[in-house]
Amino acid sequence: MALAPARTKYRKTQKGSRAGNAKRGNTLAFGEFGLQSLSRGPMTGQQIEAARVTISRHLKRKGKLWIRIFPHKPITKKPAEVRMGQGKGPVEYYVAQIKPGAVLFELAGVPATIAKEAFRLADAKLPFRCRFIMREGTAE
Repeated sequence: MALAPARTKYRKTQKGSRAGNAKRGNTLAFGEFGLQSLSRGPMTGQQIEAARVTISRHLKRKGKLWIRIFPHKPITKKPAEVRMGQGKGPVEYYVAQIKPGAVLFELAGVPATIAKEAFRLADAKLPFRCRFIMREGTAE
């Protein structure tokens, strides 16, 4: 089951702006290690879940994982071979708009080498480049 908001104030949204870097959520808040985005783009609930499963499987139920993003933005799509007009299509899925510098996942309770490898595997599932970050004073 892909991530989606339980309720929304409005069913559909406009495209919106994607400019600038992450001003909030760009530092580690919970864990010792993190996965930080280097470029911008939409990230679907399925991609978040795929990365989460990859990290969890690599950790083998050790450590604690925090997901710092959530897909709030609805993406609509019209059916195939439908003529133009007749309004906006139904909501197909939800995305999280990711900006450069946003921390996507955080980890604690595992060695740095295991965390780095888990995030490397998760990075392959994501639609943009990311980097491994660690809290100041954490031993490698």
